[in-house]
Amino acid sequence: MDNRTKTLFSFSILTAVLTSTSCGLSQQSKFQTSFLPPAPRAAAMAMEIADPPALLPNIYLQDVPFLNTAALVPPRRTRGDALMQRADQAFQRGKKLYQANDTANARIEFDHAIDLMLDASEQNPADRQDYEKRLEEMIDSIHRFDLVGLGASTTVEEAEFEKAPLEDILKMTFPVDPRLKDRVREQVAATVSQLPLMVTDPVLGYIHFFEGRGRKTLEAGIGRAGRYRPMIQRILDEEGVPQELIHLAQAESGFIPRAVSRMAAGGMWQFLTWRGQQYGLMQTGYTDDRMDPEKATRAAAHHLHDLYNEFGDWYLAIAAYNCGPGVVERAVERTGYADFWELRSRGVLPAETTNYVPIILAMTIMEKNAAEYGLTGIALNPPLEYDTLEITAPTSLALVADLTEAPVSELLALNPAVLKNVAPAGYTVHVPKGAGNQLMATLQLVPPEHRIAWRIHRVASGETLATIGKQYGMTAAAIMSANKLDKADPVEGDRLIIPAGLRAEAPPKHAVVAKVASTHRRTSVRRASTTGKSKVPPTARTARNGPAILTRTASR
Repeated sequence: MDNRTKTLFSFSILTAVLTSTSCGLSQQSKFQTSFLPPAPRAAAMAMEIADPPALLPNIYLQDVPFLNTAALVPPRRTRGDALMQRADQAFQRGKKLYQANDTANARIEFDHAIDLMLDASEQNPADRQDYEKRLEEMIDSIHRFDLVGLGASTTVEEAEFEKAPLEDILKMTFPVDPRLKDRVREQVAATVSQLPLMVTDPVLGYIHFFEGRGRKTLEAGIGRAGRYRPMIQRILDEEGVPQELIHLAQAESGFIPRAVSRMAAGGMWQFLTWRGQQYGLMQTGYTDDRMDPEKATRAAAHHLHDLYNEFGDWYLAIAAYNCGPGVVERAVERTGYADFWELRSRGVLPAETTNYVPIILAMTIMEKNAAEYGLTGIALNPPLEYDTLEITAPTSLALVADLTEAPVSELLALNPAVLKNVAPAGYTVHVPKGAGNQLMATLQLVPPEHRIAWRIHRVASGETLATIGKQYGMTAAAIMSANKLDKADPVEGDRLIIPAGLRAEAPPKHAVVAKVASTHRRTSVRRASTTGKSKVPPTARTARNGPAILTRTASR
């Protein structure tokens, strides 16, 4: 049995122990109503468990943030609490070793940390619920570190991209369960929604699909939405579009920031390159704004607002978001109907578009009636929390990882628009909450012209310049010279400059990253159509039981 198999086997045993000694450890995260960071957590007994690299295909998952809710009068400490503290110290040592690529010794420290936590269980910790949460988080963190095999010192040359989960079903239709009709109609009648809701056979077919074969896909998207929902809700409100349009991001990408379709659409909102550029989403060899969740959400909301201004109907706006406004305009011109369901029945829209709107409606109905569809127990990923810092010179994410002591994978999760291991000058980088001031101060240790290649190393106990140099392929003399040291005797805790060789081509000095305006009031609306004018005829007829006649909307 090789070391990796042993590790996985040991975690299977640990997981079984955890399961047998506790139930209900995981608690459902709740949607947060603000994208702002929460109040600082208490310092007493805080265990700084870092977020480990997440597993492919979704490398953006994070651990639930640790919150210490100790009472004003702390309970009396027990031997179990002392063991928990020792376990935390062992975990932190393991993390530092892991980041230094010393996986063998990191493995020893991680195993020791788990052993201490299991021993603590028998010594009656003062707060049993807090103990169980810490143990669960520690096991999950170490397990994911071990499986992915990436530390903070790892250089990421290229970003990973993922396939949009619902891309394949856009061409498919599903049978209708006749038992659903009356039930769904009753649900819709009692549902409050900014987006008009209709119950049709295609909508019922997708509800039937998501209740069965598509349930895991739906649940995975709901879980990932927890990371971005507060931000998306805020932007949709600022741009004046229905909150229910958050489900476009679920249909487009399943809330995966680096999702890429076979048509080369990219990001959470699946913008094509040229359409993204219309709304300020620029691309360089090092960054792609389409992959930035907040920038792309702003652009998508702006685009949807423009489409509604053009067509005067949210179903047509959603359809145009999928296939382009020109396609919808021509369909209305040919038939004279400005009604999605009529256009669908006449076969004048692309097949994927005819299913796209029903998918949005099906997901909206199900999530607004979550209890009736068994969707209330899904654990939501915690909202992203970060500090923001503008980079003044091309900077390696590995260097940022050194200074913030966060894995590169976590930095990529916070900065999915960074395509390589270098953030160009002028780029706004997100770092873990609370690390911004530290990064601003310590980044000055490295000359701007060297931030793309040089590294910073924190000296651990027992390390020598020779052992440190071996990790980075440097000589002890080179490290002494760079740090102006008189003798080769580093002090534990010191930060040393590592003048590593160039590992990536520097981005152009004048690389421009366009920013999407974040205004609360719209002063002007860009035309979504590439033609500049709407082609909808002024005399467009209204379909039976359809919306009012579509009128032409002038550009503002």
